Amino acid sequence: MKTLTTTEALAEFCKAAAQSPYVTIDTEFLRERTYYAKLCLVQLAIPATDGPEGEAVLVDPLAGDLSLDPLYELFRNRDVVKVFHAARQDLEIFFTEGKVFPEPLFDTQVAAMVCGFGEQVGYETLVRKIAKANLDKTSRFTDWSRRPLSEAQKTYALADVTHLRVIYEYLSADLDRTGRAKWLHEELGVLTDPETYIVRPSEAWKRVKTRTNSGKFLAVVRELARFREGYAQARNIPRNRVFKDDALLELASTRPQTIEELGRSRLLLREARRGDIADGIIAAVKTAQDMAPEDHPKLPRINAKLQVNPALADLLRVLLKAKSEEAGVAQKLIATSSDLDLIAAGERDVAALKGWRREVFGQDALRLCAGEIALAARGSSVEVVAL
Repeated sequence: MKTLTTTEALAEFCKAAAQSPYVTIDTEFLRERTYYAKLCLVQLAIPATDGPEGEAVLVDPLAGDLSLDPLYELFRNRDVVKVFHAARQDLEIFFTEGKVFPEPLFDTQVAAMVCGFGEQVGYETLVRKIAKANLDKTSRFTDWSRRPLSEAQKTYALADVTHLRVIYEYLSADLDRTGRAKWLHEELGVLTDPETYIVRPSEAWKRVKTRTNSGKFLAVVRELARFREGYAQARNIPRNRVFKDDALLELASTRPQTIEELGRSRLLLREARRGDIADGIIAAVKTAQDMAPEDHPKLPRINAKLQVNPALADLLRVLLKAKSEEAGVAQKLIATSSDLDLIAAGERDVAALKGWRREVFGQDALRLCAGEIALAARGSSVEVVAL
């Protein structure tokens, strides 16, 4: 098992990888105690030439003199496909640290959904079903920042890229056979969009779940979330270490003006009742309180109360199930429950009505809404009937 600890060794491997049609990639990281993920290990493999592990390596980014620049250069090489499973968190790390995306990209989790393996299919399932192997997951919950790594850890880490070669080749061939490669390309666009990974403190309030659409209340939520996100980013600590969402909503209701009033909070951590965090909370509340009503935030329409036709929404769910089974594609990949509610409420700017989804489901969904088709049971299946 080869572990690369120098930039020169990584550059040598990447030079060989640049001559391969693809490279499989995975990472191990820690995030429990930081805002940004701490990259602890990178696993790389290219098509094997001398055994199942002959062209697979571990890269130790914690080694003092190692730079990932050769890997980032490989990421920019569009002649080599970069293969991940469930790539989002890996890509976030590489974008944050290297400001680069691996392109062209192939995500086997998304590809498996397109190929009919179900929703959010796990790597272990694909290894069992496609590679006909079993994984030893005993090292799954381990501290990857500690050195030296054990042989068990190294074996576990390498398995995440060696079996991935077989899975990629199988899924890639299946996509070519069915003509669905363009479907995958559409799906992966969001993963290589910088906006997917940029978290702006001014927009952090949109992730806080609230049951009210009061502008005055939402103004306090926005300012508290803005402060919390900026504070967490600046100090590289998890946002929940500043204060949790339930405490944020409590503060938005009580709107403390002084340290004494802040001290009456039931949900605020003790550390947040004094010092910089306490000052930031009070300042955020004051900013929101002084805000003109026209500057209050408004919930996105998707979060506002929709005038949903419940019967139509139920019919759309039946249609989705039928179309999903017909196409052999995971339902969740075609449309979410909120997509169906939006369509039933008359919205048309919905992902389920665009691109390949329109071909598979969207066109008939619109015809159903317009009363142009009906659904009929035929044994255990559902069929579309023109009216």
